Formats: sequence, C-alpha cells, structure tokens
Amino acid sequence: MRAVVFEEFGRPAEVRQVPDPEPAEHGVVVRVEATGLCRSDWHGWMGHDPDITLPHVPGHELAGVVEAVGARVAGWRPGDRVTVPFVCACGTCPACAAGDQQVCERQTQPGFHHWGSFAEYVALDHADVNLVAVPDDMAHATAAGLGCRFATAFRAVVQQGRVAAGEWVAVHGCGGVGLSAVMIAAACGARVVAVDISRRALGLARDFGAAECLVATGAPGTAAAVRELTGGGAHLSLDALGSPATCAASVDGLRRRGRHVQVGLLPTPDGTTPVPMARAIALELEILGSHGMAAHAYPAMLGLVRSGILRPDLLVTSTIALDATPAALAAMGTAPGAGVTVIEPWTRT
Repeated sequence: MRAVVFEEFGRPAEVRQVPDPEPAEHGVVVRVEATGLCRSDWHGWMGHDPDITLPHVPGHELAGVVEAVGARVAGWRPGDRVTVPFVCACGTCPACAAGDQQVCERQTQPGFHHWGSFAEYVALDHADVNLVAVPDDMAHATAAGLGCRFATAFRAVVQQGRVAAGEWVAVHGCGGVGLSAVMIAAACGARVVAVDISRRALGLARDFGAAECLVATGAPGTAAAVRELTGGGAHLSLDALGSPATCAASVDGLRRRGRHVQVGLLPTPDGTTPVPMARAIALELEILGSHGMAAHAYPAMLGLVRSGILRPDLLVTSTIALDATPAALAAMGTAPGAGVTVIEPWTRT
C-alpha cells in the first residue's frame, strides 16, 4: 500500500510503498477512504509524543470500509462503513469496565502507538469495543472528523463542560476542534465568544454560530476582553489550541465558579504548563481535561448530526491527496489554516 512515512522527527515525510497491515485476532483492517489532518499529527511528527517509534506512519482521524477482520471479531464484517475514536480501548481494564474507554489503561492510538491512517489501509485494535457504524448517507470526509475532532469537541462541551443554554462559552483557538466546539455550544443554546489570531478562522466561527469574535492579543488583554464581552467572564471556557498562552487566557477569562476544559495538547520541554491556580482557588474554578469520546457515547452525537442540528460536513474546507500530505503536515507548525483538511488516500494528484 501507499503511505506517508517519516524516518526522523521534524524531517520531511514521504509517500512510499509499505506492506499492507494484517488484522489482530481482535482487530480489523480498514480501507481508509478519508482521514483528517490534525494538529496532533503535527505534534507526533515533531517528536512530542513518547509512544511513537520510527519509522512511522501518522494519522488517527479516519473513516472507511472494513477490509478484513480478525478471528475473534464478532460484530463487524468486510464492507461495513466505520469510523473509530482515536483512543482504541481494550474493553477489559477497570476504566473500560466503568464505561470510560476514552481513558483506557491499555489504550492504543493509530498514528501514535502504531502506524496510522495516512495510508491506504490501517489496522485497528479491539474492533468490537471501538468501531462506530457510519450511516450510509454520510460522506466519508464528514465521518472522518467524528473519530477525533468533532467527537472530542462534543464531549468537551456537552459532557465534561456541562454546557447550558444561555451560558457564555469562550473557545480559544478556532481550528478543527475549536470550530466544532463553537458549532456544538451554539447548537446547545450557549452564547459563544470565539478567540483566534486568524480573521478567516473567526469568520468561520461566526458562520457556525459565534455571537462574538475576538482577535487574540495575548495575556492579559485577551482574558480581559472576554470578561468584558461576557459581563464578568465566561461560564465555560475551552482551550482548543493547546499552548501556555491559550490555557492561561482561558482560565483567566472565566467568571466565578466557571469551568475550564483543556482540550488542546500542551507540549513543553519539562512536560508541565503554568496554570493560574491562584485565580482558580479564589474564584472556585473547575479545571477539567477532555480526551476524546468512547464509542458507546456516539449515538447522541450522531443523532444530532443526522437531524441536521449539527453539521460537521461544513467544517471540511480542504481535501487533498496523499501526495500532498507531507507538505501539509509540515505547514501545520506555522500555518495551521482554518477549518478541517481531509486526506483521501485513494485520490491521485
């Protein structure tokens, strides 16, 4: 099969022929019809993830068709249209037994723990626990985002963030996750302040329901502007980008007893990020993390998508072939773009 491969962190990847994957006894091989280009893939390429071994094929946000199944797989057959959470759970650890597969103790992630979906085929673990059926009338490019960005944003806003109609929600960073969060929060009846440095991204946020759009100016100006726009601070704030500056601005922009949800990854040399904990204590703020969404939680989100209340298809702003992926991956560090870029591995340039 053809796949995007890199041999060194931060060095150019290339498209080459590699062996086709084989399914584990509990897993499947999926023919990848669409896979999202996500900032997490860029972090992996840069060497920010300790689970990656070289050489490596990135990609974790995908949709496609089951090609082959392992001997112990009961619920899936070749030809099934599927997506998958980027956290592939084991199904048997204490976290999984409690229904918390998104924090599985023995999780694997395509594109991180093993070769991923920037390829014509990808192997996925524990299929009966992790695969999610894709409706026949849903485009693969739309379904791909449900594996990571859109589902991650849904859980961050609805389940972890506990959004309520009429609340002010600040979304810091309007890439794929952030725009998804804007759309979801607005659909829930919240008033959304979208924050980004890109006016194009903010324009999309306005289209997806943001009540206010704010050009980020850095600390402390951004947080002060959020507090002013919201009459004292957001009830719920998300860092959907992942940087010390956006994390701090998200926390500082909250009102009393507000809720901060950290969604974007925060890679720093020592593995820690400063958080304004004095403000968290004084205002009794909640500091929450959000890490994907378990497969069993997808029906509520899919119901809203099928009804037209949520429109993840509108987030896709660019579609590229596999050959264009190495350059697009490298560009995410300096020009992440607006909206979602989807790779179609079987398309030829």
